[in-house]
Amino acid sequence: MTDEVAADPYARLRAATPARIGLGRSGDGLPTRAVLEFQAAHSRARDAVHGRADFDAVAAALAPLDSLRVHSRVEDRAQYLRRPDLGRRVRESDRSLLPRGDWDLAFVIADGLSAEAVNRHAAALVHETLHRLPGWRAAPVVLAEQARVALGDEVGEALGARLVAVLVGERPGLSVADSLGVYLTWEPRLGRADSERNCISNIHANGLSVQRAADTLAWLLDEARSRRVTGVGLKLEALSAASYPPPLHPVHTE
Repeated sequence: MTDEVAADPYARLRAATPARIGLGRSGDGLPTRAVLEFQAAHSRARDAVHGRADFDAVAAALAPLDSLRVHSRVEDRAQYLRRPDLGRRVRESDRSLLPRGDWDLAFVIADGLSAEAVNRHAAALVHETLHRLPGWRAAPVVLAEQARVALGDEVGEALGARLVAVLVGERPGLSVADSLGVYLTWEPRLGRADSERNCISNIHANGLSVQRAADTLAWLLDEARSRRVTGVGLKLEALSAASYPPPLHPVHTE
């Protein structure tokens, strides 16, 4: 037994995960360091929930892709947290901003519960995914403020898109505050159920990489368009395929 393991038998586990393991104790409580680290993590989580996505910077990072802005029916962040239903609908005055067309795919970037996740990962994931989908007709990327996942159903329906992929900041935890999720829906329209979506989650620096997430998303998009289904139907089909989980998707460069 090494001196390090003898002194701290949890050191090896801590090196492999951000989870709080073997915090120790000081009397009947936690050591000061563990308490301060917990408070700092809690503060980062709160900042993520109450922060604002920098959609100007996201739009610049998306270039040369076109983008447009919409707002949900939520008036402020406090109402967003209390009224999820309002975050699922586009503000009535913004519906006219959505250009209807013959789109294979629409991306919606929603701030959700972690603005930091959107700021860090969303634009890169859009670019990486489209590189893997040559020939797909993509609508202008919709940047949706104070938005929930289901807002993508209304956006996709208004655009006339066959598929919508909603990139949204996930609820922060005490080890990760900048995790991005993607929700994919075939033939989006108001009233779609969560069982009709596929989800890719935990996209962040210490979780699923943007490149791997793009591989998985592009694979799901190809399968969804081919099978004309997402959600439980696509998942059950995919589980019977020899290629699931998906291999690294080839990247097409211009």
